[in-house]
Amino acid sequence: MTMTPDPKPPRATDFPPLAGVRVLDLTRLLPGPVCTMHLADLGADVIKIEDTDAGDYAAPALRALLHRNKRALSLDLKQPEGVAVLHALARSADVLIESFRPGVMDRLGVGYEALSSLNPKLVYCSITGYGQTGPYRDEPGHDLNYCAMAGVSDQVGREGDAPALSNIPMADLIGGSLTSAMGLLAALFDAGRTGRGRHVDIAMADGMLAHAVVPMVTLAARGQTRPAGTDRLSGGQPCYSVYATRDDRHLAVGALERKFWDRFCEVIGRLDLQARHQPADAAASDALRAELTEIIGSQTLAHWQQTFDGTGACVTPVLRLEEALQDPHFRARGLVADAPAGGGPATVACPVKMSGYSFSVRRPAPQAGQHNAEILAEAGYGADAIAALERQGVVG
Repeated sequence: MTMTPDPKPPRATDFPPLAGVRVLDLTRLLPGPVCTMHLADLGADVIKIEDTDAGDYAAPALRALLHRNKRALSLDLKQPEGVAVLHALARSADVLIESFRPGVMDRLGVGYEALSSLNPKLVYCSITGYGQTGPYRDEPGHDLNYCAMAGVSDQVGREGDAPALSNIPMADLIGGSLTSAMGLLAALFDAGRTGRGRHVDIAMADGMLAHAVVPMVTLAARGQTRPAGTDRLSGGQPCYSVYATRDDRHLAVGALERKFWDRFCEVIGRLDLQARHQPADAAASDALRAELTEIIGSQTLAHWQQTFDGTGACVTPVLRLEEALQDPHFRARGLVADAPAGGGPATVACPVKMSGYSFSVRRPAPQAGQHNAEILAEAGYGADAIAALERQGVVG
């Protein structure tokens, strides 16, 4: 693994678990950059490699959020000299992650076979919509398409309505970011034992289908899924649902187990409802839901927050994001830092906490190509060679 100098020396008690791991990141927009953000936060030296033209055309706020703790190199892989630079970097890298369509990296001369011949330990992770194989491998798509094809969109929303769209791109983040992190870290661990890397093939549609576990259980038990909004965990049970308050906010009632339901009924002063925890049929369920809708709708969200605070009934407010960022629990966990003085989004820390490691922003998100000279020098290029690459437009 390649050790690189850290511009901010770590505290004596901090030992980032991925310190010394070098990652070449050729991804853009969301799935790959979120994956490598987590790796960078955990101590990896992530080099964000962008083309010299449009680069990563993510919005500035998104770039600032996702590319902290990374270094940046602008590189033209359409020129032989650019390919040679990537070859030089790959010789000492531990991981390369890319999100081009299948076959593109091979055509450029930087596919898995080419780079693994230079560095057998290299873990090479490819993120695509439908994977490197199969009849859909060359089809374009977005988060919406991958969720739709995996049967996930059909399970999101309310009964009778069109499938709902989430502002949290599930396929990008679950199918792309987190699944790729899991796969490449497993391959990296194995490479440390065997000296052999692997090509990790991540399809966002695969990741969504593999995690559709609750409707999968319903399918196995009933022979078909239930409509969106009617399964046990999607609103089909009155004891596990979201209700509107008097001020048009919402309260999340998660009293799924009987002990929580009994406590919920105690708090709202309706002990007579305890025996109706799991209604026997649709009519009984509708009747109980109507009663709860009336009860909860009679008071404001602030009233219910105060009423249920500390009761252990699994009842919480549905917070807006700006409220969640100010919530004292997340603040106490050190998960949220205020936006920097110069502007930009608030910082949400790495959600992985472990002994001997504390999250910090060692580097702000870099500008495209900000670390060209530094990275090239580490790859063995002298000042004259770097200047020549700049003149040729190989690096920008």
